[in-house]
Order: sequence, then C-alpha cells, then structure tokens
Amino acid sequence: MNAPSSNHHEAIVIGAGQAGLAAGYHLARRGIEFVILEASRRVGDVWRERYDSLLLYSPAKYNALPGLPFPLATRAFPTGRQMGDYLEAYADHHRLPVEAGVRVDRLRSSTGADNAGGYEISAGDRRHEANQVIVATGAFQRPHVPELAKRLDPAIRQLHSADYRGPHQLGDGPVLIVGLSHSGADIAHEVAEAGHRTFVSGAAHGQLPFSVDSRRARLAWPLMRFVAWNVLTLRTPIGRKVAPKVRAGGGPLLRIRRGDLEAVGVTLNEARTVDVDARGRPVLADGTALDVANVVWCTGFRPDYGWIELPVFGEDGWPKERRGVVDAQPGLYFLGIPFLYSFTSMLVLGAGRDAAHVVDRLAARAADRSQGVTAGKAGSTAA
Repeated sequence: MNAPSSNHHEAIVIGAGQAGLAAGYHLARRGIEFVILEASRRVGDVWRERYDSLLLYSPAKYNALPGLPFPLATRAFPTGRQMGDYLEAYADHHRLPVEAGVRVDRLRSSTGADNAGGYEISAGDRRHEANQVIVATGAFQRPHVPELAKRLDPAIRQLHSADYRGPHQLGDGPVLIVGLSHSGADIAHEVAEAGHRTFVSGAAHGQLPFSVDSRRARLAWPLMRFVAWNVLTLRTPIGRKVAPKVRAGGGPLLRIRRGDLEAVGVTLNEARTVDVDARGRPVLADGTALDVANVVWCTGFRPDYGWIELPVFGEDGWPKERRGVVDAQPGLYFLGIPFLYSFTSMLVLGAGRDAAHVVDRLAARAADRSQGVTAGKAGSTAA
C-alpha cells in the first residue's frame, strides 16, 4: 500500500460519535491508516449539548464500545455528559487520530488521476483525499420543525428539543410539547414538575409495560438485548417490518410513560398540532386551540446529506446501502443510521458490530487495491 501524504489517507471517517470511534477502533486493529474528522470542538460534545436532565435509556453495561468498559456501575444509567466524556476518553485511550473542530462541507469523487476511484473531502479551506470514506455523522442531523411554526404568535417562545436544555429557558405560562417520543416524554415531565401547565400533542408509539429504571427492567434487560440484537434485524421478517418505522422516527416510551405524565398533571391529547388560528395559537387536529406561552417541538430530525455530492440516496433521504456498504459507490460506507442492520444500530450497544462489518469490507477492498498496485508494478518491471 502506498504511503499517504499528509492529506491523503487510506480511509477517512467523518464523525467522532460512537459509530465513528468504533470504526476507528477496528481500523486501528487492522493496521489501516486513517483519520477521523469531527465537527465539534471536543469529542462527545453532541452528547454534552443535549438537555441537562438526559439519562440514557440503557444501563452502563450496554453503553460501552469495544475495548473499554463504561466507568460506571453496570446498572447505572449514564447522563448525556457522562456519555460525552466516555467517548472522549475512548478516543484518548485507543489513541485514535481524531481531528476535532473540522466540519466537512463537501464529499465528492476525486478527480485526480493519481487517486482514481477515491474521494475528495473539503472542510472550509482544508482538503483531504482518501481511497475510502466512512460517513458516521449519525441520524440526528437536522432538527425538523413544521412549517406552521412560522405562523405562531411571535410572543410564544419556541424551541426544538435539540436546543432545549431545561425549564429555565421557558417563559412564564403554559407549555405545549409537540410529539410524544423519548425526548417529548422526558421534557413534558420535567417542565410539569417545574410548575408549568403542560400539554402534549401527538400519540405515543407504544410504551414498555415497565420503566427502564425498574427492578422488572433489570431482570428483563438480557432478554430485551437478545431481541434487539438477534431478532429485530434485517435478516428476519419481523425486523424488516419494523425497520421502516424505526427510520421514520419515534420509539416506545421507555422511562417516562403515560401514567407518569398524568401523575404530574400533564394533559395528553393524541391529536396532532396541525394549524394556527387567527390569534396565532396552535390548533390541534380535533379543533382545540391552546393558549400557551411556550412550544417545544419534539418532532425529531431529518437526514441531512446535502454536502455529499454523490448519487447514492433514495427518495426518503437515506443512503442506498446494505449494512452500511454502498455497492454503487465502491469505497463509500455509512454508519450510525437507524436500523442499519438491527434495532441496536441506533444505540451505542450496536455501534461496535456495525463498525466491524463495515471495516471488514473496507479492509478487503484495501487489500485488493494493494495487490492490484503490486501486480501492476510487477508487470511494468517485467515489461
């Protein structure tokens, strides 16, 4: 394999979240030269910037990446900040070559004759080239806010869950939480406990029969892991049925459930927020207009791959891949996508397995490329 120049690498990983770092771990173990480019100033900032009260939905035992246990009691639930610090420590522990503060704004096929079949990456005025690229920027890229938000009374304080940190950001008065998935339930419960009259608009996608914090959950975790890891995969009929729903967004309530919300006085309405009335108030599908001072949009995220100038995306915005491998664009891979292979693909738990599969394919292609270069040189020498 040719020795790379300072900006030319065998592999570049874009994103130093759990998926990108797991890829780095497997690349390093295989002796493949690579670099990881991370947009945030520090590894783990994506987790540190979530709402202050965030707890992961699985115990520390299930939140470790390959090669480094999570430094908490196995049954403890890490905070978002603890998860961010763990990822930073993981990169340091394995001496992964992470370049932080590098926001990639363009990925395209390389036009250089000496890098045929490779890729060119731009980050501001910086330029890198790589024979292969792993895109591990994750699913939570572009916060989605409905168009009607622009028509609400300007006096109503609006936040997306991506920008919410705590009740201190809200104005006095009632709060409407739009969307009832994980963040919606957590935030609704928190703002109600802080003294706000709280409404929730939207139906939940089911809920566990018990909270993930409960003793029953501790007993059930091995079974839930088995199902998420082995049953809900693209290899099973039920997994293939569930996958599109998971990618569309929204999961069952895990910690804060409907009963918990009702217990703190939250008003639940399964009707969606669909319009704005003449007074600038949000209107639900059942015609209810709500007098609120705040709206928190827990309406999820959309994939944002506009910076990738390659014809590899479907109409739904997701890349066309098989377990992260893009057959139509050799040398291009994706990680951190919901249900890339199984339900665990969107969890820290599944990052290592998905990364190992992708790096296996990357390593095989690197070896084939190296053998081709060697054979070509031998042929030239013989001639």
